[in-house]
Formats: sequence, structure tokens, C-alpha cells
Amino acid sequence: MSTFKAIWNCMFSPRLIKIYGNRDPQENVYQPGTIEKWGDTVINSLFVIWKIGVYTSPFLVGILYQRGYFESDSWVTFTRLVTSVGVILIVSYCCRGMSRAQNPNYMKFLNTLENARKDNINAKKELKSYDYEFFAWPIDFTVTEKTQILGKRNLKDKSVRQSIIKDITSIPLKIIAYLAIHTFGIRLIYPGTIGFLKAILEPSLLQGRSRLVDVLKGERFKLHTADGNDIDSIFIDKRNVSANGNILVICCEGNAGFYEVGIAMTPIEADYSVIGWNHPGFGESTGRPYPSQEQNAIDAVVQFAINKLKFKIENIVFFGWSIGGYSSSWAAMTYPECKGIILDATFDDILPLAINYMPAWWEPIVNIAIREQINLNVTEQLLQYPGPISLIRRTEDEVICLQEGNISSNRGNVLLIKLLQHRYPFILKDAQVSLLQEYLALTGNCQDDITSKHGVDVHKCESLIQSYVSEYSKSYPMNIGEDFSTTERNQLTLFLAKRYLKDLKATHCINLPIEMFQLPWDTPIEEGFVLT
Repeated sequence: MSTFKAIWNCMFSPRLIKIYGNRDPQENVYQPGTIEKWGDTVINSLFVIWKIGVYTSPFLVGILYQRGYFESDSWVTFTRLVTSVGVILIVSYCCRGMSRAQNPNYMKFLNTLENARKDNINAKKELKSYDYEFFAWPIDFTVTEKTQILGKRNLKDKSVRQSIIKDITSIPLKIIAYLAIHTFGIRLIYPGTIGFLKAILEPSLLQGRSRLVDVLKGERFKLHTADGNDIDSIFIDKRNVSANGNILVICCEGNAGFYEVGIAMTPIEADYSVIGWNHPGFGESTGRPYPSQEQNAIDAVVQFAINKLKFKIENIVFFGWSIGGYSSSWAAMTYPECKGIILDATFDDILPLAINYMPAWWEPIVNIAIREQINLNVTEQLLQYPGPISLIRRTEDEVICLQEGNISSNRGNVLLIKLLQHRYPFILKDAQVSLLQEYLALTGNCQDDITSKHGVDVHKCESLIQSYVSEYSKSYPMNIGEDFSTTERNQLTLFLAKRYLKDLKATHCINLPIEMFQLPWDTPIEEGFVLT
């Protein structure tokens, strides 16, 4: 490679971050030359300034206009400023390219990357030992028309579609709602998409990713979705290593969570095989976390697990935390044969939370914005999943409670009630819903007092459900309870609440303890079972 060509390639090539495999962790970190480091610093600083300028542009334009910066003389000064910044940027790229071209470690990496792009198998394996900017990472898996099943069970809110036709007067509100969601709204709901937040968190994300790769032997993959996004993911393979290794847990992070420092550590420590992935627009993943892109992203992860990693869908568990309950519940609904779903600190529907956190006069706009642009309704999706479900409620949750410190306002309560009403409609009558609300307003020993008061016999309740399932099926909704007494309905309601919901004395963002990570409860079908 000629010197000029090498410099040119190095000017726009990815930043090398780490070289895995050395015994001394300090040697893993790539050490750029002084000139390369200076060039990177200038380029990254200008990028951050540009991002901040974009976010604050409505305010900046108003201030500049008031101070007369849009007059002819000011335009000359502005043009000179832009030209100066452009020259600095070009010089920075040139300095970076020359310094990289003289660094043997960087040139070895760049040659490996170029050979990997030519489908050189050995080069692709060697490339896994490098950590570098993700945009240059070769695609490991692409969702094709053959593998894609997206949309078969996608929810459509018909009432909203009909209201669009009927209510022409709401068009101005719809326009405002659309603009709000597609500017600052999506960032309020998913703050992990904010560019300078990534810059702040970069050292922590790098440290977490290094641990996953270096210590836990994780393998990083780029997944190309059906709508053209690239999803950054990591796979920890525990097959043939632990008893739980044949079960794959796919983790779905919260609205400011990243797989590098997120919920994946809990199932990893429990010795399950694990896939962690970043939402569209988070970390190195491209796109924005609108519902359709979220669906395409989790669909790509599942298809990758089935077609590339060769896991059976019956051995896949979806684990969602907070807003990750949307993507995980969509996946469970779309792949109903999966082993189960675990939802930690998840809400039933984002609309009540959005209305609660926004000014009261915004409510009409918020209602339209959520329902038409980002309708994260976990309940609707979860009710269409027929398999085992486990809910974890944080008793000190300050995020999904409408009233801080009031556990009865936790939206996870509503999710449980709607789920049990759907699955066991003849058990959860109005009286039992009131009892369940009373039970959910309490924690710990106070809940035990209620179950004792109503004489809940775990063995009897299990036998009643087992008898029904063995005679009929596990399909929902179940008709069990049609001829039950009020006492039996109360007992079964409390029994089911304990089976579906586990309480954790913690706030919203505390990592889930390993002992709390348990596969969802399920009633086995036993032929010939007779209630005694």
C-alpha cells in the first residue's frame, strides 16, 4: 500500500480502542500517537459541539436573531468562522491519518479489517480480537425475507385509525404531537439516544464491554435489521459449560440502559446463555427506538439466535427491564413457542406515566403523541402471549409509580390485574379484583397476613389448576372457576398473584439479585391427574 493511499485510508478509518488477548490488561488498550490523539480530540469535540448546537438550535437562532447576527455584516463574520472550523477539521483528519499510517499496531488492525471485508475466514476470526468503532464492523447476520416474520402479529389500534377519519378538528394537535415525538419527545422517552450522553458514558461502556469479552468470553455481533438498522449485540455462550447453558436469555434494556452495563449480568451469573443488545440509537446501534424499529431490532436478535446460534425457540426466555418490557413482550407475542418471559419493573402502558410526568395542559397532545406515534402498550401484547410469565415489582420503585412512595400506584399492579383477568376470567370477578388491589397495596408480612386470613392452601390451589389443565388444556383464557365459591375464588386469586408476581425491596435502577432471577411458574400437564 502506497504511503499516500495508507494515509488517505487512515483518515476515515475507524478508531481502534482495544486489542484483546494480551495477558496484561493495560496492554489491551490501544495507545494512539500524540498527533493521532490530538486529531481525534478535535474531531470528537467538534462533533459534540455540533450535536449540542442541533439540540439547542431553536433557542440559539432566537438569541442570534435578537442580537443582529443575521444582518449582512454578521454573515461575513459567520462565513469566516465556518471556513476556519472547516480548515481545522481538514487538518485534524490529515494529522490523524499520518499518525495512524506510522503506527504498526493500527496498520495491522486495518489490514485485518480489509481482509475480513473480503470474506477471509481467518481474518474475520482475528478481527474479533479488536474493539473499534462499530460503523466499520462487518455485518454478522442479516434478516432476509426468508427469515423475517415481522408484522404477522403486529398490533393495530383500529379505534385510533377510525378517530383520524372522524375527528378532522384534531389535525393541528396531531401535527404538534408528531413534531414533538420526532424531535425532543423520543429523547425524553429514551434518553439513551442522546448523543453527548454516549460520550459521557463511553469509558463505562468500554469497561463493561471489555469485561464481557475478556473475562466472560463474550462475542460481539452486528445484526442488520429488516429496516436497515445495525444492532450492536453480544453473546455469552454457556452451552456445554453449565446446567442452564442450553437456555438462552435475551435481555431487553431500559430507556437509559446498555448491554455493556445493564441487566445481562444477572442471567450470566445464573449460568444461562445470554444475548444482550442495544436499542436502535443506543450506543453503537443505529436508528431510533420508535416501535417499528424496536420490533425489527428484537426480531433480528431472535432470528439470529435461531438461525445462526442454533437455539430452539422453546429454549429462549425473554427478560425485559422497565421500558424493555415493550420489546420483550412483543417478542413473546410474536414467538409464542418461547420458554417464557420475565418482566422486571415494567409498566402496563406508557400513556398514564407520560401524562403523569407532563404538565396537565399537555394531556391532549400527549395522548395523541403516544397513541399514534409511540404506543408502548405492554398489556395488549402480553395478553396475546400464551406461555409462562413472571413479573417482578420493585417495592420502592420511584419511576413507574404515579405517586412516589405509594406502591398502590405502581403500574405493574395494573399489568398483573389485567393479565389475571384475561387468563382466569371466572376467578377474578369484581370482588376478587378489589381483594387483589388491597393485596398489591401491601408488601411482605402484610401480604402474608391477607393470605393467612383467607386460608390460602397452596397445595389445594395447585391441585385445582392442575386438575383443570389435565382435563382440558393450558390455553387461555381458562374457564376454571365457573362453579367456585367466593372463598375459593379469593384463595385462587391470592395464590395466582404470588405465582405471577415477586416483590423486590429495591428502587427502579438497582440490579436484579441473582436469587430473584427464576424461570416463570408454569403448570405441567400430567395425563390421568385426579384431584384428591
